[in-house]
Amino acid sequence: MKEFGDDRIASGERCLVVDLGGCSGMDSTFMGTLAGMAARLSAQENAGLQIADAGSRNRRSLEDLGLDFLMEIDPPQAAWRGAIDTIRADLKIPATISPSDSLQRTKHVLEAHQELSSRNEKNAGTFSTVVTMLESELKDKLKEAGSSGKE
Repeated sequence: MKEFGDDRIASGERCLVVDLGGCSGMDSTFMGTLAGMAARLSAQENAGLQIADAGSRNRRSLEDLGLDFLMEIDPPQAAWRGAIDTIRADLKIPATISPSDSLQRTKHVLEAHQELSSRNEKNAGTFSTVVTMLESELKDKLKEAGSSGKE
């Protein structure tokens, strides 16, 4: 999702919609990825991230981390309202998705948790151990990649 979102933002998209209709729960990496995309879009004029069909559990998870201030959750006036079933039927898997290696995955997970931590002090405390662990893991992987000539 990160790669696709980054590609769409770089291509000039002003509004990204993430449909959580089939999502029974989200982990912190996913929510941090959403927060990062929302922050990049919010830096642009008249741009943003919208969440469709969040459901009560996902809405609560986003709100608990303060992410409802970064993105619109089920906005009542969204252009996709009333057409979500048609839109879902037309969706296709993006061709741009490529598998990531262990180093890329670690960087992504670290960035997602740093993004969550930057949102407020509560999140910073909640994710401090995870961020520290991931920073250490990334440092070790970079060292290993450097000694083997990969990076």
